[in-house]
Amino acid sequence: MDNLNIITIIIIAANVIISYKGFGDYSFFEKYKFNIGAIQRGEKIRMVSSGFLHADTQHLLFNMLTLYFFADVVIRLLNPMYFVVIYLGSLVLGNLLSYYFHKNEYQYSAVGASGAVSGIVYAAILLQPGMSLMFFFIPIPIPAYLFGIGYLLYSIYGMKNRIGNIGHDAHFGGAIGGYLITLFLAPWLFQTNLLMIGLLALPIILLFILKKSGKM
Repeated sequence: MDNLNIITIIIIAANVIISYKGFGDYSFFEKYKFNIGAIQRGEKIRMVSSGFLHADTQHLLFNMLTLYFFADVVIRLLNPMYFVVIYLGSLVLGNLLSYYFHKNEYQYSAVGASGAVSGIVYAAILLQPGMSLMFFFIPIPIPAYLFGIGYLLYSIYGMKNRIGNIGHDAHFGGAIGGYLITLFLAPWLFQTNLLMIGLLALPIILLFILKKSGKM
């Protein structure tokens, strides 16, 4: 990335400032985290505010680094305003899916920008499916679309088996948000990337088949 857009800087700064406020102020953290019981009592602000809180510095750093690497693709191929729409829309949709899966678990809580960041990652893959991704633990480049599909399949596995202290459902919901909002904002993708649109939809369809059949 050659330049860091001012919108990306603002979003990263908001995450850092609000997260660090939460690190040092327990009551602030508790007031604005995602919590099923509180949301059902009418505290809808948590659907957004929780996306700017993080559990610790490592959690914050991972999300912001991921955002840093993918944000420019979305901003460059769409525009900064659409980037913000995808980011916030994915954040909310990620939390909505989490709410859907945990609505009867009144103590369930979560924090983090993972849903929003997942939406940006999936949007970037839709917009530029031919790009390759490199990971320090895998010595060969991975096509972005394979990473996207694998990421959501792992999220389904994580949701089904409750793996780790991770909001897999928020990740998945955020990716759905990035997928749907990007297609709405960039309908020309149906002409240029129709096959990729279909491939990236497969894990989303699988999730809802599993849910409807009672396997999730």
